[in-house]
Amino acid sequence: MIFSSYEFLLGFFPVTLVVYWILNYFHYYNMSKTWLVLASFYFYAQGSSSFFPFFLGSVVANYVLGSMLCRMQTEEQRVQRKILLTLGVLANVALLGYYKYMDFFLENVNYLTGSDFALENLALPIGISFFTFQLIAFVVDCYKGKTKKYDILDYLLFITFFPQLIVGPIVHHAEITPQFENEKNMKFSTENVALGIFIFTIGCAKKMIFADPMNEDAAAFYSSIGEAPAMWKSWFYTLEYSIAYYFDLSGYTDMAIGLSLFFNIHLPENFNAPWKARNMQEYWQRQHMTLSRFLGGYVFKNVFKKGCFWRNYYIATMATFLVSGIWHGAGWNFIIWGFMNGILVCIGAWQNYHKKHPPYLIGVILTFICVNLTRVIFVAADLKDTVTVYKSMFNFGALAEAGWGNSLRSFWNFVQGHEKIGLMLLISLLICWFAPTTKQMAEKFRPNWRSFLFTGGLLTYCVLNMNKVVQFLYFQF
Repeated sequence: MIFSSYEFLLGFFPVTLVVYWILNYFHYYNMSKTWLVLASFYFYAQGSSSFFPFFLGSVVANYVLGSMLCRMQTEEQRVQRKILLTLGVLANVALLGYYKYMDFFLENVNYLTGSDFALENLALPIGISFFTFQLIAFVVDCYKGKTKKYDILDYLLFITFFPQLIVGPIVHHAEITPQFENEKNMKFSTENVALGIFIFTIGCAKKMIFADPMNEDAAAFYSSIGEAPAMWKSWFYTLEYSIAYYFDLSGYTDMAIGLSLFFNIHLPENFNAPWKARNMQEYWQRQHMTLSRFLGGYVFKNVFKKGCFWRNYYIATMATFLVSGIWHGAGWNFIIWGFMNGILVCIGAWQNYHKKHPPYLIGVILTFICVNLTRVIFVAADLKDTVTVYKSMFNFGALAEAGWGNSLRSFWNFVQGHEKIGLMLLISLLICWFAPTTKQMAEKFRPNWRSFLFTGGLLTYCVLNMNKVVQFLYFQF
């Protein structure tokens, strides 16, 4: 069940919302929370029914562990706390590792040893990468004494709240649980509903109008690259994929933020115009911000130690991005992707520290090129296809060999055959570079006739075109 589907919009969501607010109206607050937890469990089970018992067991086990750690804050219990924390983190990582990386591990063992272990071919449970991070953060904060012992209902809502459960934003217990504890949020707000519809509609339009068609077009190229694609094809489809991923994930985030407002819950911002960044460090400060926040707080800070060469900023940055690469997927391409981004972020950090920046426009263009070059290894089927696309991108010799006139005619024919998708790509780039962010638009939002016509028209278009349900790209992570 995805947000941009009739099943969700005309069935699950209105039923969940109406029952929740009816219970709140009669001050049955614990019942309304229980209803929302049960609805969120149902929502998750629709996507990963076979994994649901393990998901439920993991959520409950982490609550029990966190509660124990919250009570064990004396110096005499320090060793026991460390043992419990280690076991908790390892258990969460093991569950994620088994489902996400077992086949990758077996493939490499078979390759290195000549063995023939059968692959598990496990279906990746949706959302496992996202909620695992939230569970680990909760347990670590309980160990550090940064959280209190939460009521079980508020804890369950923090983990399972359906708008952010599958693809984030990755939320922190300190920013979500207090909102569910606050009785002021149990009163229906027409202002939040109006704003929620507005933000949800923007996200839905991002996905359906831009992300889905560009993703479908780019995927067709990357699924059958061939031996030597033309230079402009490699650049065009890679750029198309890069923009599709951005609109897909930022669209999901907008929809999640909009849906949460129906319940008076504010989710954190996840994107801040990353394509306007002038280097890769700034790009990752603007892109998938809640993931960067988690990795910064729970990986980087545990590696970095000021004054220690082996734990300096650059080493900590590389370690953080290697974890990010592994988190994104099971494959050497993701590890290399993490390594490449780590190098580029270190370069950006050096530029920022020494104030050695190129002119802003040049910086944005260089960052734009870097993002697309790293995207190749992220989306290519294997390293062979990755090398093929990279060679094609810089194969100026092939253009000269074919003759510049023939190359220009071939390029023009390609443009003419891709007018519609090319125009869509151009518009999406203009949006990325010049349009206000969703947050900026939301801050200026006023529930008047102008916004009503804009939102109503855009939402109507999206609803009328939901006959083809396309999953979000990050469901596979």
